Parts: sequence; structure tokens; C-alpha cells
Amino acid sequence: MKKIYALLAFAAIAVSCGDSDESGSGGAPDAAVLIAPIDNSECLTGTPVSSTQSKITFEWNPSENATDYKLYVKNLVTNSSVQYNAGSALTYDVTLEKGTPYSWYVSARKESGAASSSDTWQFYNAGDSVTNYAPFPAQVILPAMSSVISGTQTTLEWEGSDVENNIRDYKIYFGTSANPTALLATVTQPQLPNVAVTPGQTYYWNVVTTDQTGNSSTSQVFQFKVQ
Repeated sequence: MKKIYALLAFAAIAVSCGDSDESGSGGAPDAAVLIAPIDNSECLTGTPVSSTQSKITFEWNPSENATDYKLYVKNLVTNSSVQYNAGSALTYDVTLEKGTPYSWYVSARKESGAASSSDTWQFYNAGDSVTNYAPFPAQVILPAMSSVISGTQTTLEWEGSDVENNIRDYKIYFGTSANPTALLATVTQPQLPNVAVTPGQTYYWNVVTTDQTGNSSTSQVFQFKVQ
């Protein structure tokens, strides 16, 4: 019996002192750090492809323990996203529409399938003879998209940004229709507190952002449910 106990103890020591998993195969890799195009900027480094398109080079820092990367680019006007397989490269060229706002992020992946997403950045792809860009479409903060909340009041909060940093105001359209047309409020700060809601209802809302020169952009429709 003593020999059995000794063997079990030795096995436990061997497991605990065995080679460590230096690749971190048990978890996700570190998130990649984005480099370019710079967040909330006008990208002027594109290579012209045609009168309406240019080629943009996306760049990011390596992620520890990652074996490959996927690049996600979203057209903020059409809300359409495209995934690109970058392999082990840290740059990737994509042809995009000029004078159009985009967002992007990188997913760092391991052979096991575990993945981590970087921050999401947005930029305007420079357009010929464009001197003033519309604000970026507002991005939802609260309530989170498709979330379920409780209570009879909520705060609507979003992120607004503009290349020229000259946002004038935000118009919030809100209601129970999937295409909200009722103007709830016009505000100068990116939040609206004390919005009355009814339990059991699903609400839809979007934000029209206008800058000092009259340029405007409309966000996608955000949605949440009250329980």
C-alpha cells in the first residue's frame, strides 16, 4: 500500500512539474494592437485604383501566441462587413470606396480556434476634392444592441465622432416601430437620460449626427427590449 501511495505522489509531482504550455494553448491569444488607418481620422495614404476607389493598407502589431489573423472591415454607410484572411501577415491591402466611412478590427487566432478581438477603429477613406466630411455614424453604448433591460426609464447613450471635431447636435428618433420616425429629442451631448419605456415592449432608435457645416450621418437602427 505504501508503494501505491508513493507512486501516486510521484505522478502528481511529475504532472505539476512537467513542461509548461508556453504557447498558452489553453486560452485565447493576446488581442492585436491596431496601427493604421488611425482611429477617427481621414486616411490619406490610399493608393488610387479608380476615380471612386483606392487601396488601403491595414496594419497591426503582432499578438503573442497568435498563429493567424482575420481582418474585419465594415462600410458604415451600408453597414456591410467583409472578412479577410490575413494568415500570419501583419498587414493587408483592401480596395475601398473613396469618401466613405469604415470601421475595422482584427481577430487574432490560434490553431486551437481560440481568438481575441482588437479594439474597433473607424476612419474616412479620403475622397477626391473632399474638404469636409460628415460625422461618423453614431455607435451604440447603452442599452447595448439587442439587450434586455428592466424598469420604466432608461438612458440612451452613444459614441459620436467627427474628423473635424465639430459636431453640432444629435437628433434621436425613437419608438416601437422597426423604422423609428418620431423625433424624441435634439441634444448636444451623446446621451439622453430619463427616457420613458414600458415593460414588455421592444424599442428601436437611431441617431442623426450633424456637424457645424450642416453635414449629417444616420446611425443604424439600435434595438432593446424591456422586461
